[in-house]
Amino acid sequence: MMEDPMPKIEIYTKSTCPFCIRAMRLLDMKGVEYVEYEVSGGGEKKAEMVQRAGGRTTVPQIFIDDEHIGGCDELMSLEMDGKLDERLKAA
Repeated sequence: MMEDPMPKIEIYTKSTCPFCIRAMRLLDMKGVEYVEYEVSGGGEKKAEMVQRAGGRTTVPQIFIDDEHIGGCDELMSLEMDGKLDERLKAA
């Protein structure tokens, strides 16, 4: 039986952001791999984040399989509603 491929998880962060740390801690607890983009200095990745996140400029901005989840609050809401594990399984 083949194992389900992991979803692609991306998170845009700033190093000093407590919400980013909290979101990554939850993902770490879930044992999932993710790609972190540090956007403290602005630049191309920050512009990419704003564009992908529909104009949102706050961090973190989280994407699962290219679907915009939102920020830390939205990630925590998914967890509280019992829907995060489902999302973290391959789509």
